Amino acid sequence: MDRETSAELAALAKVVARQRAEMERLRDLAATSAVLERAKGVLMAVTGCTPDTAHEELLQRAKDGNRTLLEQCWLTLGALPPKEHPAAPVAPPAAAPATVGPWGSVPAGEGALDLADVLGHIGRDLVRVGSPHELAGCLLDHLAPEVDADAVMIYEQLPEGGLGLIGHAGIDPTLAAQWRHVPPVTGVPALDALRSGEPRWLENAAVDRARYLLIGAPPERWLTRAWLPVPTGDTASVAFGVLRRRGGPFEARERELLRAVARLCAGRLRAFDSPQNGTAGNVSQTVQAVFDALPGAAILLTPLRSAAGEVEDYRIEAATPEAVDVFGRTGRDMVGKRILESYPSVAGEPLWQGYLQALETGDLFEGEPFAYQDVVGEVPVTATYTVRAARLGDGLVVTWLRHDPVERQEQRLADVQRLGNLGWANWNLITQETSWAAQTYAVLGRQPGQRPVRLERLPELALAEDKGPLAHAIAELVSCGRPFDVPFRIETSAGVRYLRMVAEAVTAPDGTPVEVHGFVQDITAQRSAELALVESERAMLLQRGILQAERALAARLQHALLPLPDKPRQLAGLRIEVSYLPSQTGIHVGGDWFSAIELPDSEALFVVGDVAGHGIDAVATMAQLRFTAKGMVSTGSSLTGALTRLNQLLLHSRDGQTTATMVLARYDPDRRILAWAQAGHPPPLLVRRGEVRFLDRPGGMLLGATAAPVYESLELRLEPGDRLLLYTDGLVERPGEGLDAGFARLAEAVRAHGLGESGSLDALLATILADERRDDVCVLDIRVPPETARDAEGAAETDT
Repeated sequence: MDRETSAELAALAKVVARQRAEMERLRDLAATSAVLERAKGVLMAVTGCTPDTAHEELLQRAKDGNRTLLEQCWLTLGALPPKEHPAAPVAPPAAAPATVGPWGSVPAGEGALDLADVLGHIGRDLVRVGSPHELAGCLLDHLAPEVDADAVMIYEQLPEGGLGLIGHAGIDPTLAAQWRHVPPVTGVPALDALRSGEPRWLENAAVDRARYLLIGAPPERWLTRAWLPVPTGDTASVAFGVLRRRGGPFEARERELLRAVARLCAGRLRAFDSPQNGTAGNVSQTVQAVFDALPGAAILLTPLRSAAGEVEDYRIEAATPEAVDVFGRTGRDMVGKRILESYPSVAGEPLWQGYLQALETGDLFEGEPFAYQDVVGEVPVTATYTVRAARLGDGLVVTWLRHDPVERQEQRLADVQRLGNLGWANWNLITQETSWAAQTYAVLGRQPGQRPVRLERLPELALAEDKGPLAHAIAELVSCGRPFDVPFRIETSAGVRYLRMVAEAVTAPDGTPVEVHGFVQDITAQRSAELALVESERAMLLQRGILQAERALAARLQHALLPLPDKPRQLAGLRIEVSYLPSQTGIHVGGDWFSAIELPDSEALFVVGDVAGHGIDAVATMAQLRFTAKGMVSTGSSLTGALTRLNQLLLHSRDGQTTATMVLARYDPDRRILAWAQAGHPPPLLVRRGEVRFLDRPGGMLLGATAAPVYESLELRLEPGDRLLLYTDGLVERPGEGLDAGFARLAEAVRAHGLGESGSLDALLATILADERRDDVCVLDIRVPPETARDAEGAAETDT
């Protein structure tokens, strides 16, 4: 039952469509008849002719002006004499209930007269338009005040089913280029209107956006749109659209006006497709048949003149199959196009002036090569042409030569070969013909006038050591078709060149090689760079081995001169722990060192020093300072006196440029007094009753810096539970950071670590030195055990 109902509804819809089409046809016929009778009346009143003569006159004028009869009638009515002149009555009787015009029947009244007046003005102006583009502009001029139109677009249905934009007004060229061609897809309102034969009123932006593919960026630029088919024949093939920024539906008067305008445009569009005279169509077909047989690129142009006889544009009447324009259009695709519409940038250029000169004088025009530039869909296109134009009757035959493709490709190939220092070569194994590029001669060190070398004799150019591999590769290629990529060397007047040959075979259907093509490349510069790199790597490895051997020797020497205790030791009633951590960067051994010894009078000597530099020289200087300091203090020298003599020792060393920092401390266990002096060294860190502070440093310049330094000393009374850290600068220094920040970080780490009796020095250093060490670190940890402490006064510092 559903299928039967659907079939009945479909049949009923077809009947309704046929009846509607017949009504439109009858309405157009009635409108035409009414206007025709009015125009005939005008001619009869003005010239006094009979009705038949007036009808024939209108037909002849329409034919001469390439206009439709309806357009000629409106043009005649637009040239009515003033009202005071006598004229035959041309309007319907006053009692008539309706006004009939080219737009169909319109209800009588003020609105009808207004609509008729609007359409009358449009009809008169349409007679003067010469192209669909001008038609769009004319429609926009009239519809803007009537329906608030902001843009007009005219599309023509293409043979493949899509749409082509043939006219527009009120939109920018970029948008027009983007929507120049619309494929035959669903959701296009203009296509929908053409397929259904009914207008499409898009009055709700949200709904329309979901249903249709809308023109515009963004689509909300035009809130309402109308697309109407233009009946140019049995079926509509042209649709025009009205785009409005104003929202809201189209009113009944606006819809009726747009329907009438669509019917009014039909005649003008048919006139665009009509020949200018009775034989023009036959001549065009004959010329096109001739052009179809011609080689090369050529077109026939017909000048389009203004009322004053001036050439305003040219229309392409015929084109050869090999004619291709800058946009890629070929042959008959170009026929019907106008020069200024398709190629607007030629206006006013020498090419345009050459066309005019050839048309007026009959002399052959041959222009200089020029570059034509245009933009298609925001993409620039450029091509170089040489154009010739010759007059043929009232038209022009134009031929052109495009220089770009072959010449540019050949130049690019030559540039690639020159820049890549390579050249191609072909060997025909059947005809024994050989062809080389010019660059191939240069690569192989041969003169251009010499004959190319046969493929089997090519190994003769190589050095003796490389002939065998090259000959074997060529033999495999010729016999089995196996491609190869083989390096070889040749001897030239400029020396030995390193070359590379790549070749492959073109085989017959049975697999037999019949031709060889490939290229030869000069890779001397690349090979020289590779050899230099290998030599540099060899030198680096040798230098690295030497440095590693030096490091190993320095490390063994340092270990022999500076043995590290494996556990804490007791010295003068104090618990002593030492840690030495070498740098994690570089391969050199540093000059950091320490001493912790008992003196002959049962006192203890503590020393931490740092020699500038790394390597064997730093280790040797470290050993010299370490043993000299121990010897001088053991034999009774004061701390400041020892530093003064050590300074002289460095000044009189081999180069006199070595410097060092040092802190010397002498501990008296009976008085629990620690006397200390320093030479440019970081201050010791004291931990007492949970407080952490750095000791104020006595004066003292680093060793080896000046010949007359002044060194001072201070005394510190140690208390039970005290802990004192002597260290080198590697513990606090960081790249890009000041020493104050390093001291603060060290104090905070000690405070957070809770350094006490059971605190581990290694654990503390692991916290402080979490990042990569860039310098050696030496730390001497001195503790006063609680069990050996006596009641004593607080610690004091006194200048000596």
